[in-house]
Amino acid sequence: MCYYNGQKVTRAEFIRLKGIEKAIKNFNFLNVGVHNGFNYAPCAILIPSADGKDFDIVQAEWGYVPGYVKTRAEANIFRAKYTSLNFKSEHLFVKEDGKRSMWADAAKNRRCLVLSTGIVESRHIPKIGKKGQPLKEMIRYPYQVSLKDKEYFYMPGLYNEWLDPETSQFVMTVAFGITDANQVMSQIHNSKKRMPSILTDELAWEWLMEKPGEERLSQIARTQIPSRLLEFCTIDRNYRTTLEATPLDYPELAPINMSFVDTEALAFDHWPASMEPVLHEKEQPTMVEATFGTFYPPGIKSQGNLFS
Repeated sequence: MCYYNGQKVTRAEFIRLKGIEKAIKNFNFLNVGVHNGFNYAPCAILIPSADGKDFDIVQAEWGYVPGYVKTRAEANIFRAKYTSLNFKSEHLFVKEDGKRSMWADAAKNRRCLVLSTGIVESRHIPKIGKKGQPLKEMIRYPYQVSLKDKEYFYMPGLYNEWLDPETSQFVMTVAFGITDANQVMSQIHNSKKRMPSILTDELAWEWLMEKPGEERLSQIARTQIPSRLLEFCTIDRNYRTTLEATPLDYPELAPINMSFVDTEALAFDHWPASMEPVLHEKEQPTMVEATFGTFYPPGIKSQGNLFS
Protein backbone atom coordinates (compact mmCIF):
# COMPACT_ATOMS: atom_id res chain seq x y z
CA MET A 1 0.00 0.00 0.00
CA CYS A 2 0.91 3.71 -0.12
CA TYR A 3 2.77 3.58 -3.40
CA TYR A 4 1.87 7.11 -4.57
CA ASN A 5 3.11 10.23 -2.79
CA GLY A 6 3.10 13.95 -3.55
CA GLN A 7 6.02 16.31 -2.99
CA LYS A 8 4.98 19.63 -4.50
CA VAL A 9 6.54 22.36 -2.39
CA THR A 10 6.53 26.05 -3.34
CA ARG A 11 9.66 28.16 -3.02
CA ALA A 12 8.23 29.92 0.03
CA GLU A 13 7.41 26.61 1.69
CA PHE A 14 10.85 25.25 0.87
CA ILE A 15 12.51 28.24 2.52
CA ARG A 16 10.32 27.85 5.59
CA LEU A 17 10.99 24.10 5.67
CA LYS A 18 14.75 24.49 5.51
CA GLY A 19 15.05 27.80 7.27
CA ILE A 20 17.59 29.20 4.79
CA GLU A 21 17.57 30.55 1.22
CA LYS A 22 18.39 27.85 -1.33
CA ALA A 23 17.91 27.59 -5.09
CA ILE A 24 14.74 25.62 -5.74
CA LYS A 25 16.01 24.85 -9.25
CA ASN A 26 18.40 22.34 -7.69
CA PHE A 27 15.48 20.34 -6.37
CA ASN A 28 13.25 19.56 -9.34
CA PHE A 29 11.89 16.54 -7.51
CA LEU A 30 10.00 18.93 -5.22
CA ASN A 31 7.62 19.88 -8.03
CA VAL A 32 5.78 16.58 -8.52
CA GLY A 33 2.13 16.30 -7.53
CA VAL A 34 2.19 12.48 -7.44
CA HIS A 35 5.32 10.33 -7.28
CA ASN A 36 4.71 6.85 -8.71
CA GLY A 37 6.63 4.57 -6.38
CA PHE A 38 7.00 1.87 -9.02
CA ASN A 39 9.14 4.23 -11.11
CA TYR A 40 11.63 4.48 -8.23
CA ALA A 41 11.87 8.16 -9.08
CA PRO A 42 13.87 10.68 -7.04
CA CYS A 43 12.10 12.04 -3.98
CA ALA A 44 12.97 14.35 -1.11
CA ILE A 45 14.15 13.07 2.25
CA LEU A 46 15.55 14.78 5.31
CA ILE A 47 18.71 13.32 6.84
CA PRO A 48 20.80 14.53 9.79
CA SER A 49 23.85 16.63 8.97
CA ALA A 50 27.29 15.17 9.66
CA ASP A 51 27.56 17.00 13.00
CA GLY A 52 24.07 15.90 14.04
CA LYS A 53 22.97 19.47 14.77
CA ASP A 54 21.00 20.19 11.61
CA PHE A 55 19.39 18.37 8.71
CA ASP A 56 19.79 18.39 4.95
CA ILE A 57 17.23 17.84 2.22
CA VAL A 58 18.65 15.33 -0.25
CA GLN A 59 17.48 13.30 -3.20
CA ALA A 60 16.80 9.59 -2.85
CA GLU A 61 15.34 6.83 -5.01
CA TRP A 62 12.01 5.73 -3.56
CA GLY A 63 12.55 2.00 -3.18
CA TYR A 64 14.96 0.70 -0.54
CA VAL A 65 17.97 -1.34 -1.70
CA PRO A 66 20.07 -3.14 0.95
CA GLY A 67 23.85 -3.15 0.82
CA TYR A 68 24.23 -6.79 -0.16
CA VAL A 69 22.61 -6.17 -3.56
CA LYS A 70 25.52 -5.99 -6.00
CA THR A 71 24.15 -4.82 -9.36
CA ARG A 72 21.41 -2.57 -10.72
CA ALA A 73 19.77 -5.65 -12.27
CA GLU A 74 19.72 -7.33 -8.85
CA ALA A 75 18.31 -4.14 -7.36
CA ASN A 76 15.43 -4.23 -9.84
CA ILE A 77 14.77 -7.88 -9.02
CA PHE A 78 14.85 -7.15 -5.29
CA ARG A 79 12.41 -4.27 -5.64
CA ALA A 80 10.05 -6.39 -7.73
CA LYS A 81 10.17 -9.35 -5.33
CA TYR A 82 10.05 -7.62 -1.97
CA THR A 83 8.20 -4.66 -0.50
CA SER A 84 10.79 -1.90 -0.78
CA LEU A 85 8.66 1.25 -0.98
CA ASN A 86 7.51 1.04 2.63
CA PHE A 87 8.01 -1.02 5.76
CA LYS A 88 5.57 -2.37 8.33
CA SER A 89 6.19 -0.33 11.45
CA GLU A 90 5.19 -3.19 13.75
CA HIS A 91 8.04 -5.25 12.28
CA LEU A 92 10.69 -2.56 12.51
CA PHE A 93 13.11 -4.76 14.47
CA VAL A 94 11.55 -8.24 14.54
CA LYS A 95 9.70 -10.01 11.72
CA GLU A 96 6.47 -11.97 12.10
CA ASP A 97 8.49 -15.19 12.43
CA GLY A 98 10.51 -13.76 15.33
CA LYS A 99 13.72 -13.29 13.33
CA ARG A 100 15.63 -10.01 13.09
CA SER A 101 14.08 -7.66 10.53
CA MET A 102 15.96 -6.47 7.45
CA TRP A 103 15.05 -2.94 8.60
CA ALA A 104 16.64 -3.25 12.05
CA ASP A 105 20.09 -1.86 11.22
CA ALA A 106 18.67 1.08 9.29
CA ALA A 107 16.24 1.78 12.14
CA LYS A 108 19.18 2.08 14.51
CA ASN A 109 21.53 4.01 12.27
CA ARG A 110 19.91 5.40 9.10
CA ARG A 111 16.63 7.08 9.96
CA CYS A 112 15.25 9.89 7.84
CA LEU A 113 12.03 11.77 7.21
CA VAL A 114 10.09 11.49 3.97
CA LEU A 115 8.41 14.72 2.98
CA SER A 116 4.82 14.56 1.73
CA THR A 117 2.20 17.01 0.54
CA GLY A 118 -0.39 14.25 0.13
CA ILE A 119 -0.60 10.53 -0.59
CA VAL A 120 -2.83 8.76 -3.11
CA GLU A 121 -4.73 5.62 -2.17
CA SER A 122 -7.62 3.77 -3.83
CA ARG A 123 -10.98 2.66 -2.49
CA HIS A 124 -12.25 -0.65 -3.90
CA ILE A 125 -15.98 -0.99 -4.60
CA PRO A 126 -17.45 -4.23 -6.06
CA LYS A 127 -19.06 -4.04 -9.47
CA ILE A 128 -22.77 -4.81 -9.45
CA GLY A 129 -24.12 -7.58 -11.66
CA LYS A 130 -27.26 -7.53 -13.80
CA LYS A 131 -29.27 -9.03 -10.94
CA GLY A 132 -28.01 -6.49 -8.44
CA GLN A 133 -25.47 -8.81 -6.87
CA PRO A 134 -21.91 -7.63 -5.99
CA LEU A 135 -19.26 -9.16 -8.25
CA LYS A 136 -15.68 -10.11 -7.46
CA GLU A 137 -14.40 -7.50 -9.89
CA MET A 138 -13.65 -4.19 -8.18
CA ILE A 139 -13.88 -0.57 -9.29
CA ARG A 140 -11.03 1.56 -7.95
CA TYR A 141 -11.68 5.14 -6.85
CA PRO A 142 -8.47 7.07 -6.12
CA TYR A 143 -8.28 9.60 -3.30
CA GLN A 144 -5.68 12.15 -2.38
CA VAL A 145 -5.22 12.37 1.38
CA SER A 146 -3.41 15.20 3.14
CA LEU A 147 -3.42 17.00 6.48
CA LYS A 148 -5.92 19.66 7.40
CA ASP A 149 -4.33 23.11 7.64
CA LYS A 150 -0.85 21.76 6.81
CA GLU A 151 0.83 22.09 3.41
CA TYR A 152 3.27 19.26 4.07
CA PHE A 153 3.97 16.57 6.64
CA TYR A 154 6.58 14.01 7.61
CA MET A 155 6.62 10.22 7.49
CA PRO A 156 9.29 8.14 9.28
CA GLY A 157 11.75 6.77 6.76
CA LEU A 158 14.74 4.44 6.54
CA TYR A 159 17.48 4.99 3.98
CA ASN A 160 20.55 3.24 2.66
CA GLU A 161 23.47 4.54 0.62
CA TRP A 162 23.73 1.84 -2.01
CA LEU A 163 26.80 1.60 -4.25
CA ASP A 164 25.71 1.47 -7.90
CA PRO A 165 28.51 -0.42 -9.71
CA GLU A 166 27.43 0.94 -13.08
CA THR A 167 28.24 4.50 -12.03
CA SER A 168 30.58 3.78 -9.09
CA GLN A 169 28.51 6.24 -7.10
CA PHE A 170 26.51 5.89 -3.92
CA VAL A 171 22.75 6.21 -4.41
CA MET A 172 20.37 7.09 -1.60
CA THR A 173 17.41 4.69 -1.45
CA VAL A 174 14.48 5.00 0.94
CA ALA A 175 11.28 3.43 2.31
CA PHE A 176 8.74 4.93 4.71
CA GLY A 177 6.71 3.41 7.53
CA ILE A 178 3.08 2.29 7.39
CA THR A 179 0.75 1.54 10.30
CA ASP A 180 -2.81 0.43 11.06
CA ALA A 181 -5.39 2.65 9.38
CA ASN A 182 -7.61 5.07 11.23
CA GLN A 183 -11.36 5.07 10.51
CA VAL A 184 -11.13 7.29 7.44
CA MET A 185 -8.24 5.38 5.89
CA SER A 186 -9.95 2.07 6.68
CA GLN A 187 -12.72 3.20 4.32
CA ILE A 188 -10.43 4.63 1.65
CA HIS A 189 -7.76 1.92 1.69
CA ASN A 190 -10.39 -0.70 2.37
CA SER A 191 -8.46 -3.55 0.77
CA LYS A 192 -5.55 -3.50 3.23
CA LYS A 193 -6.69 -1.04 5.93
CA ARG A 194 -3.24 0.50 6.27
CA MET A 195 -1.92 4.04 6.10
CA PRO A 196 1.39 5.93 6.29
CA SER A 197 2.71 6.74 9.72
CA ILE A 198 2.41 10.53 9.99
CA LEU A 199 4.46 12.29 12.67
CA THR A 200 4.01 15.45 14.67
CA ASP A 201 6.88 17.93 14.38
CA GLU A 202 8.15 16.85 17.80
CA LEU A 203 8.09 13.15 16.90
CA ALA A 204 9.71 13.92 13.55
CA TRP A 205 12.59 15.64 15.34
CA GLU A 206 12.95 12.78 17.82
CA TRP A 207 12.96 10.19 15.02
CA LEU A 208 15.51 12.13 12.95
CA MET A 209 17.82 13.85 15.42
CA GLU A 210 17.74 11.98 18.73
CA LYS A 211 18.74 8.46 19.78
CA PRO A 212 15.66 6.65 21.11
CA GLY A 213 15.80 2.98 22.06
CA GLU A 214 14.17 0.21 20.03
CA GLU A 215 10.90 0.27 21.96
CA ARG A 216 10.53 4.02 21.57
CA LEU A 217 11.41 3.90 17.86
CA SER A 218 8.76 1.23 17.36
CA GLN A 219 6.18 3.41 19.11
CA ILE A 220 7.02 6.42 16.95
CA ALA A 221 6.96 4.37 13.76
CA ARG A 222 3.44 3.08 14.53
CA THR A 223 1.97 6.57 15.03
CA GLN A 224 -1.64 6.86 13.84
CA ILE A 225 -3.05 10.25 12.99
CA PRO A 226 -6.68 10.90 14.03
CA SER A 227 -9.21 10.91 11.20
CA ARG A 228 -10.39 14.43 12.07
CA LEU A 229 -6.98 15.83 11.10
CA LEU A 230 -7.14 14.47 7.56
CA GLU A 231 -8.65 16.03 4.47
CA PHE A 232 -9.34 14.04 1.36
CA CYS A 233 -11.01 14.09 -2.04
CA THR A 234 -11.48 11.77 -4.99
CA ILE A 235 -9.20 12.46 -7.95
CA ASP A 236 -8.93 11.69 -11.66
CA ARG A 237 -7.79 8.14 -12.39
CA ASN A 238 -5.10 9.36 -14.78
CA TYR A 239 -2.83 10.51 -11.93
CA ARG A 240 -0.23 7.86 -12.86
CA THR A 241 0.40 9.50 -16.23
CA THR A 242 -0.19 13.16 -15.42
CA LEU A 243 1.62 12.92 -12.05
CA GLU A 244 -1.00 15.30 -10.70
CA ALA A 245 -3.85 14.71 -8.25
CA THR A 246 -6.72 16.47 -10.03
CA PRO A 247 -9.94 16.52 -7.94
CA LEU A 248 -12.83 14.70 -9.63
CA ASP A 249 -16.23 13.75 -8.25
CA TYR A 250 -17.77 10.31 -8.81
CA PRO A 251 -21.54 10.76 -8.32
CA GLU A 252 -22.15 7.04 -7.94
CA LEU A 253 -19.70 6.73 -5.04
CA ALA A 254 -21.10 6.75 -1.50
CA PRO A 255 -19.45 9.33 0.77
CA ILE A 256 -17.00 8.42 3.52
CA ASN A 257 -18.77 7.87 6.85
CA MET A 258 -17.68 10.58 9.29
CA SER A 259 -20.16 9.90 12.10
CA PHE A 260 -17.41 8.50 14.36
CA VAL A 261 -15.12 11.56 14.46
CA ASP A 262 -15.95 12.46 18.06
CA THR A 263 -15.41 8.95 19.41
CA GLU A 264 -12.51 7.48 17.41
CA ALA A 265 -9.93 5.73 19.60
CA LEU A 266 -6.53 4.74 18.20
CA ALA A 267 -3.93 2.53 19.85
CA PHE A 268 -0.99 4.65 18.69
CA ASP A 269 -2.37 8.17 18.59
CA HIS A 270 0.55 10.40 19.64
CA TRP A 271 -1.00 13.60 18.32
CA PRO A 272 -1.67 16.28 20.98
CA ALA A 273 -5.24 16.94 22.06
CA SER A 274 -4.83 20.61 21.13
CA MET A 275 -4.82 19.58 17.47
CA GLU A 276 -8.22 17.91 17.76
CA PRO A 277 -10.52 20.96 17.67
CA VAL A 278 -13.86 19.14 17.41
CA LEU A 279 -13.44 16.75 20.30
CA HIS A 280 -11.99 19.37 22.62
CA GLU A 281 -14.05 22.36 21.53
CA LYS A 282 -15.74 23.98 24.52
CA GLU A 283 -17.96 26.41 22.66
CA GLN A 284 -21.65 25.69 22.28
CA PRO A 285 -22.75 24.07 18.99
CA THR A 286 -23.75 26.48 16.23
CA MET A 287 -27.32 26.25 14.93
CA VAL A 288 -27.10 26.13 11.16
CA GLU A 289 -30.78 25.76 10.19
CA ALA A 290 -33.41 26.68 12.77
CA THR A 291 -36.32 25.48 10.64
CA PHE A 292 -35.24 21.86 10.84
CA GLY A 293 -33.31 22.07 14.09
CA THR A 294 -30.08 20.86 12.46
CA PHE A 295 -26.98 21.30 14.61
CA TYR A 296 -23.30 20.87 13.70
CA PRO A 297 -20.37 21.02 16.15
CA PRO A 298 -18.04 23.98 15.49
CA GLY A 299 -15.76 23.35 12.50
CA ILE A 300 -17.94 20.62 10.97
CA LYS A 301 -19.60 21.29 7.62
CA SER A 302 -21.96 19.11 5.64
CA GLN A 303 -20.60 15.75 4.49
CA GLY A 304 -20.24 16.91 0.91
CA ASN A 305 -17.57 19.51 1.62
CA LEU A 306 -16.33 18.54 5.06
CA PHE A 307 -12.68 18.83 4.13
CA SER A 308 -12.85 21.49 1.42
